[in-house]
Amino acid sequence: MKRSIQFNLNGKTQILTVEESRKLLWVIRSDLGLTGCKYGCGRGYCGACTVLVNNRTVRSCIYPISFVDGKEVVTIEGLAKNGKLHPLQKAFVDHDASQCGYCSPGMILTAYTLLLNNKRPSYDEIIHHMDKNLCRCGSHTRIVRAIQAAAREMNTGELR
Repeated sequence: MKRSIQFNLNGKTQILTVEESRKLLWVIRSDLGLTGCKYGCGRGYCGACTVLVNNRTVRSCIYPISFVDGKEVVTIEGLAKNGKLHPLQKAFVDHDASQCGYCSPGMILTAYTLLLNNKRPSYDEIIHHMDKNLCRCGSHTRIVRAIQAAAREMNTGELR
């Protein structure tokens, strides 16, 4: 059944009339043209489709659009502000944590929620938090280093 859904996407109000069961991933990619979140497994296991809804990670490939009505959604495109990369995005570049880059948007957004709640995560806490985001290239060591670097850089101020 189609219905009107209103939500904030990366700081901009969106009002769409869509099938309420349609998955958030396809609305973001196909209807709104933001291709940062990726289709991976289609079952919510791999994390390639991760976005933030009210600062919580969700797997957009299994998340109905109706669930975001009245909420704030942030994609990887929404982390950069005024043309300046977020410290996590910059750290992924600086530490070559994106071998093929397919998992990177989901990894970065998942790391964002970790650093939002834990400004100085230990190595084990990073591993535990990132455990359900898969990287087929084997860049895990560089991903952890990038998260550690971003945490150090962000410790002087609040997370945006």
